[in-house]
Amino acid sequence: MAAVGAWVALGLGGGPGQGVPEAGLVLLAGAAGAAWAARRFRPARIRPAVEAADRQAREAAEQAEARVATLLDASPDPLLVVSAREPDDLTGLRIERANAAARTLFRPVAPPALLVSVLRDPEVLSAVDEALFGGVEAACGFTSGAAQERTFQVLVRPLPPEADGRRRAVVLFRDETDLRRAERTRADFLANASHELRTPLASLSGFIETLRGHARDDREAQDRFLAIMQNQADRMGRLIDDLLSLSRIELNEHVAPQGRTDLALAAADVVDALGPQAARRGVRIEADLAAPGEAALCGDRDQLVQVIQNLTDNAVKYAPEGGVVRLTVRGPAERETALAPILADAARLTLVSPDAARGTYAMVRIQDEGPGLAREHLPRLAERFYRVEGQKSGERPGTGLGLSIVKHIVNRHQGVLAVESAQGRGTVFTVLIPSGLPVTEVSQ
Repeated sequence: MAAVGAWVALGLGGGPGQGVPEAGLVLLAGAAGAAWAARRFRPARIRPAVEAADRQAREAAEQAEARVATLLDASPDPLLVVSAREPDDLTGLRIERANAAARTLFRPVAPPALLVSVLRDPEVLSAVDEALFGGVEAACGFTSGAAQERTFQVLVRPLPPEADGRRRAVVLFRDETDLRRAERTRADFLANASHELRTPLASLSGFIETLRGHARDDREAQDRFLAIMQNQADRMGRLIDDLLSLSRIELNEHVAPQGRTDLALAAADVVDALGPQAARRGVRIEADLAAPGEAALCGDRDQLVQVIQNLTDNAVKYAPEGGVVRLTVRGPAERETALAPILADAARLTLVSPDAARGTYAMVRIQDEGPGLAREHLPRLAERFYRVEGQKSGERPGTGLGLSIVKHIVNRHQGVLAVESAQGRGTVFTVLIPSGLPVTEVSQ
């Protein structure tokens, strides 16, 4: 037994003289067995196989890691995997993974970075600690401090404990910026609309009380108060009409317009409608319109008429007595050409612009000789109920919704709305509507 050596082949069979597969696991005992094993299994012979197995394992791990990273990067929401060993130890909170959205939000972040080096919000850190060491899901809000503020709902979910003793959790940041902004806009809109309606209502109530009191038998006062009450009632009517119009436009803003119209014919209708009002104010409207068909395009005629009418009506209201409002319509042109500056040394801003280039555009331009606007007012011109303080619009004040309506209509038509203004020299609004679609039938 000692001379030959004892052997045990586990699950392979064979023995001395029969050969033992190199891949097998062999236990040899005794001197002869030891020598035989040494000859049979030299390290130089098995090293390539071991190295190849190690290399394959590393490659498989790298491929699995790449697949996980690809899946995480596909998420549009920022996502972190964090770990820690002890509760309430901020220096022990580490970022093990960060997807592409998280690397963009918390730039720069390179795992394994300290969590507090990129995120110092106490509520978020508390939620992470609760999930890691309390074993429960946690949620909180988070607002980024970047130049463009963003609001997130943070969801933290614990992962099963690992053998190394570290606790891990997934931290997901769900972007709710648009939702919060919409909520604020809705609240502001309701507050502003209530205020705008309350003002004429209070005026009407006051005059009614006066007429029922000491002015009951004063015919002259009655006529004066009734005229004011009529103006306030008209103002309320215009406000309600504009609110309904804005609501309808916003409802269909994502629906492409289907009609056909000619901007020159639409502008001519506006000039006819506003001519008497302008004449009463001592303002002249000069129309320079393209030939019929040159400015024909695909668009909602009623809405495009409303754009031209709102802008022209504003120009007439702010123009001085004896002033001129210039209404120009041109056929297809490149955007840069159509937006060439009109007023020297004026403040300029594009209020609406399409996401992608739309080829050539038909142009509507309305220029007045009013007081003009300071540069700081331009970004807010299309906000609902926004008015420039100190400027008078005559006996027929607007509702503060006209330019907001224009903005949404232009946006629906994938057009451009630009403004330039110089204080003391007037304001110019330019509207560009894509003219690239073929027009076979023009709505008159």
